[in-house]
Amino acid sequence: MVTETIAHHAADIPSQHVWMAGAIFAAAYGIILTERLNRAIIALLGAGLMILLGIVTQTQAFASIDGNTIGLLLGMMIVVAVMKESGVFQYVAIKSAKTVKASPMGTLMVLAIVTAVFSALLDNVTTVLLTTPVIIQITRELRVNSFPYLFTSILASNIGGTATLIGDPPNIMIGSAAHLSFMDFVYNVAPVSLVVMPLTLIPVYFIWRKELVTKQENRDRIMRMNEREAITDVELLVKSLFCMGLILVGFVVGHSYHIMPATVALTGAGLLLLLDNIHHHSEKQHEKIHAAIAESEWVTLFFFAGLFIIVHAVEHVGIIDMLAQEMLAFTGGDKNMTMSVILWGAAILSALVDNIPFVATMIPLIESMGDTFGGAEGLMPLWWALSLGACLGGNGSLIGASANLVVAGLAEKDGHAIGFVKFMLYAFPLMIMSIIVAQAYLWFRFM
Repeated sequence: MVTETIAHHAADIPSQHVWMAGAIFAAAYGIILTERLNRAIIALLGAGLMILLGIVTQTQAFASIDGNTIGLLLGMMIVVAVMKESGVFQYVAIKSAKTVKASPMGTLMVLAIVTAVFSALLDNVTTVLLTTPVIIQITRELRVNSFPYLFTSILASNIGGTATLIGDPPNIMIGSAAHLSFMDFVYNVAPVSLVVMPLTLIPVYFIWRKELVTKQENRDRIMRMNEREAITDVELLVKSLFCMGLILVGFVVGHSYHIMPATVALTGAGLLLLLDNIHHHSEKQHEKIHAAIAESEWVTLFFFAGLFIIVHAVEHVGIIDMLAQEMLAFTGGDKNMTMSVILWGAAILSALVDNIPFVATMIPLIESMGDTFGGAEGLMPLWWALSLGACLGGNGSLIGASANLVVAGLAEKDGHAIGFVKFMLYAFPLMIMSIIVAQAYLWFRFM
C-alpha cells in the first residue's frame, strides 16, 4: 500500500531513488538524534550521497539551499560578533542584577526577561552564547545553584525567539519559505510569547523560591560591580547600536519594498564592518574582519545547507507529498484539525529531535497542502501553528533546540552539568502549558 502511494506521487521517479532517499533521510535523522557525530557532518554527508546516487543533480541540490535563511543567519552572526566586543551584553546583565539589588530570585527573573528580549532581537543561539557565561559568573558570586538560572534562560531564549522572524532558526526558515515579513511574526506569534513568558516564570518562582537564598555579603559583591567597566569600547557600542537600529528598521519596512531579510542583515553587517575598520590600516582591518567572520557559526550554516539538500531530495522523489496526503486523510481535510495536529505534532516531536530538521521537513509538506486549503492565504494558520509548535516545543527537552545544547555545553565546560532527565522533568510540563496557550490563541485567532 505504501509502495503504491509513493509510486502514485512520484510516477516519473525510479523506485530505487525513492527508497534510497528515504533511507538516507531516516539514517541522517537517527544519527543526528544520537548526537554521536556532529550534525553538520551528517547533513553534508547525506547531501553528498543524494547527489552521488543520482537522486538529485548538483544543480538541483544547490538551488534548493535557501539563500535567504543562510544570508540572514550569517549577517546577524557577523553583527553580533562585532557588537559583543563593546561589552554591551555584560553591561546589561550586571545592570539588570543590580536593578533588583542582587536578590537571587529577582536576578533570575530579570536575567530571564533580558534573555527573552535579546533572543527576539538577535537570535536565541547567539543570545545564550553571550549571556550564559555572565549568568554563571553572577551565580558564582551569589553562591547559589546555577541550574535554575540556566534552566530559565533556556526557556526564555526559546520563548523570546518565538516572537520574531529572526529570533529562532525555525522562524527564519518558515518566513523565507512562506514569504512572511518581520511584522507578520510580530502580529501573529509575538502575542503568544508575551503571555507564555510570565506564565512560565510563575511556576519557576514557586519551584525555587525557597532554595534561592544567599548571604548579604554575596549580594554586596554584585552591587560593588561596576557595569560601566564592562563597556570596553564606547565608540564601537554607538556604531553597533546605530547599525542594529537600521537593521531592525530594514526588517520592518523591507518587506513592503520586496527587500529580503538576508539583504538587510548582510548590508547591515557590511556597514558595521566598514564603520569599525575604516580608520585602521590594512593589516589591522584584515585581522579584525577575519576575527568577526571566523566567529560566525559556520558549523550551523553548513548544517543548514546540507539539510536543505536532504529535504529537497526527499521532496523530489515524492515522499513529502505522500506524507501530506496521509496527514490530510487523517484530519479529513479539515483546516482546524490540521492546524492542531501540526501544532501538537511539532511541539512533541521538537522536544524529541532538534526542531530545525523537523521544520525543514514540515515546510514542503505544508506547501503541498496549498491546493486543499485555498492557496497561500489559506496556509497562514498552518505556518503559525508550525512556528509556535516548533519554537515552544523546543523547550520540552535538552535536545529540543540548538540554544538548549549551547547552554548545556557552556555550562558543562564550567563544571555545571545539566542532566537530560532532570531538565526534562521540569521543562516538559511547562512546554505543554505553553502549547495549551498557543492552541487557545490559534483557536481564538483563526478557528
